Order: sequence, then C-alpha cells, then structure tokens
Amino acid sequence: MFLKLLADFVVVIHLIWILFLICGGLWGVRHKVVKVIHLSGLCFALMIQIFHWYCPLTHLEVWVRAHHDPSLSYTGSFIIYYLEKIIYVELSRSLIFTLSILLLVFNAWIYLRLKKR
Repeated sequence: MFLKLLADFVVVIHLIWILFLICGGLWGVRHKVVKVIHLSGLCFALMIQIFHWYCPLTHLEVWVRAHHDPSLSYTGSFIIYYLEKIIYVELSRSLIFTLSILLLVFNAWIYLRLKKR
C-alpha cells in the first residue's frame, strides 16, 4: 500500500514540476533562487529531449510501481489515472522537442519583458 501511495505521490510531484516549468517564469522574475531553479529545470528538460533521455521522475514512478505489483494494469487511483494521461501524453518526439523550445523561448521572453518593468 505504501509503494502505491508513493507512486501516486511521484505522479503528483511530476505534474507540479511540469506546471512549474511552464509558468515558473512568472514567479522567478521576483525571486532569484526560483529563477535559477526554473532556468536549470528548463535546460534539463531540453537536454532530456535532445539526448532522448527519460525524466528521472518517470523512472522513479515506474520503479516504485514495479515493486508494488508489476501485474496490475490499472495501478493508480481515479485522479492519478487522469493525471498520468496528462503527464504522459502520446506525442511525437519532434513535437515534444518543438514545444520544449517554445516553452524555453516563452519563459525567456517573460524574464526579459518583466525584468524591464
């Protein structure tokens, strides 16, 4: 039971991390530490796309779920099931790479534009 809850927790953290990468620039403009973490996370996300790596959170979730019960086909709760559908959306690598670049450009624009104010 603990491992199932841990796997679900990892999915929630993964979603929070994705949301932070998408709109963390708004928070990072005012806080230097957040800005460093945000830009580092964006660069790491881009490296994941360039080198065809998997996110460490994905590896952690798969490992925890495998130790919980590898035979289960539906291991998450109702909410976790739909969170996983959002996080692990089926897109081509080139589209994900393009979206990652656009996300990096968007956040750079946020940092540069809001810094001028």
